[in-house]
Amino acid sequence: MLACPICKTFPLRLFVFSVRNIKPTTSIRRCELYCAYHGDFIKNLSETDCATCYGKEISDGLLECANCGRWYPIEEDIPRMLPDDLRNRQQDEAFLIKWKNRIPQHILNEGKPFSLLHEHT
Repeated sequence: MLACPICKTFPLRLFVFSVRNIKPTTSIRRCELYCAYHGDFIKNLSETDCATCYGKEISDGLLECANCGRWYPIEEDIPRMLPDDLRNRQQDEAFLIKWKNRIPQHILNEGKPFSLLHEHT
């Protein structure tokens, strides 16, 4: 379970840009509270495809906090969920430019701590 490191909001919205198919190394178990693969709480899902989810590694993507508007890149299989003061503006802006056709417009324009149109403090 991932929560926003700034405001502690759970769940975060997941945007998947690229995945790798993998062979699961652990036994497949059902998520307990929230399924990011299906984008909903388990109690709201009539059925899930856990084997498919466990067979994918998100290589590139983005996590978004709907509460505070922050976004966190996923690059080379690793989510970078750093506080604002430890984030690298050049790296984050390069990520936004690289994936701008896949990133929702509101993140490109108003995302925190960095966006392509506005500077946040």
